[in-house]
Amino acid sequence: MDKHIIINIGRQFGSGGKQVATALGERLGIAVYDRELLIKAAEKSGLSEALFKQTDERRSYLKLGGLFGAPQYGDFSGNMLGDGDLFKIQSETIRDLASQGSAIFVGRASDYVLRDLKTLDVFVSAPIEVRKKNIVERLGISLEDAEDLIRKKDRRRKDYYDLITMGDNWGVAANYDLCIDASILGIEGSADYIISFGKAAGRI
Repeated sequence: MDKHIIINIGRQFGSGGKQVATALGERLGIAVYDRELLIKAAEKSGLSEALFKQTDERRSYLKLGGLFGAPQYGDFSGNMLGDGDLFKIQSETIRDLASQGSAIFVGRASDYVLRDLKTLDVFVSAPIEVRKKNIVERLGISLEDAEDLIRKKDRRRKDYYDLITMGDNWGVAANYDLCIDASILGIEGSADYIISFGKAAGRI
């Protein structure tokens, strides 16, 4: 595609947000980056991919101070890694990929990282009962365990996003171009609707 399209997908755990992103990527013919970002960030920094996985969308590993504007990463020698350095590396990876061409980013505060660019920011949600059912089918766990996991994952994502944005912003409608309940239209229908919306908004 000739047009430079950047779509950021925020999502509740179990809502189908990643599947919607994948469907978008297939329809638009552009790459979708989720956990793939961790691999690219690890390659960029020379650090272990496992290190990025351990800190993925987790607030406990970050501080507010120094997340942006540092001239370089911390000293990786001697196991020294400054607070926020992993986020900086991942953010620069997101920005590098966005500068190279069209892309769809899932989570990791990508809408905030790319806030100075013309992007389509979408938040995907679904009712808790639907999400519990999705998780039970995906992971083969009980409904009770699925609900506990959903609350844990959502809290982790919210804490991480709110820390990065320095505000209570995760899932707040005013911070996105479009919020959609994926259970209403389904994965494919949601992807189609997002594309229609994006075209009308001049973002696709």
